Amino acid sequence: MSRRQQKVTEEMAHRASEYMARELGVRALVTVTRAEMSTDLKRVVLFLSVLPESKEMEVLKFAKRERSNFRAHLTEHSKIRPVPFVDFIIDEGEKNRRRVEELIRKKNE
Repeated sequence: MSRRQQKVTEEMAHRASEYMARELGVRALVTVTRAEMSTDLKRVVLFLSVLPESKEMEVLKFAKRERSNFRAHLTEHSKIRPVPFVDFIIDEGEKNRRRVEELIRKKNE
């Protein structure tokens, strides 16, 4: 990953976290766990972790519905040009990691 890709990816994850915290109308803890940027910097996929898990679909629908507003927010509040197309998905790897930790904790009790 080039230095520019890394900087843009980090900026996108940071801005998405801020945006979700401010705009999300759901009582849930949403974390941007990682971001994957295309090599041409035109597309970014942001991976979300949601607690409680029962709110995942609601948060994902909100995030997908707000994509154009988030891009407008990026245009106003960041120096990223061109602003990449944004997609959001639930981070299944993070969910699996939490489940493994829970199983280990239960086994050790």
